[in-house]
Amino acid sequence: MPQEHYFSSKPADRAALRTVQVRLAGRDVEVQTAGGVFSPDHVDLGTRVLLGEVPTAPAAGHLLDLGAGWGPIALTLGLQSPDATVWAVDVNERALDLVRRNVRRLGLDNVNAAIPADVPDDLRFSVIWSNPPIRIGKAELHALLRRWLPRLEAGATAWLVVQKNLGSDSLQRWLDEEFGDGWTVERAATSKGFRVLTVTRDA
Repeated sequence: MPQEHYFSSKPADRAALRTVQVRLAGRDVEVQTAGGVFSPDHVDLGTRVLLGEVPTAPAAGHLLDLGAGWGPIALTLGLQSPDATVWAVDVNERALDLVRRNVRRLGLDNVNAAIPADVPDDLRFSVIWSNPPIRIGKAELHALLRRWLPRLEAGATAWLVVQKNLGSDSLQRWLDEEFGDGWTVERAATSKGFRVLTVTRDA
């Protein structure tokens, strides 16, 4: 199946943009989305489950939304933590263009939409929230997590939401085996067919 919503690089033209009302960080807001990105018509169920389970975001530091799409997680982080620096990371330029549009629309100046290569290598993150792109395939997903999870600060946690029937339990086992000593992998919640997994770097 073509993975257009993960790998399209062409930003949507103005005619393709759509305005959607969503609820983020406890408020009703209007955002712009478009076809060719994940869940263009609403905040998808997995992301809603994640946002319902995560604790309040850190007030400061660098916060990462990995696989940002049009930006519901990054925008939530930006709204919750105006003094933090939020990184909305995606490989899809259409998605990143939408994040930038939504950042301007919501008046946020603390959210950076970036391809992975544009995130400074020395940054360490106070938290990661992610609805990771499971459908890119196991090898690619594992490579993604190997790249970003080690960039957590000591004592910091990555929160990942994964649909149960798309391999959440096997991913949890892999995370436990891959990261091992110095890390704690747990299932924080199960809701509506999704697991919320946490990966915490020891303090």
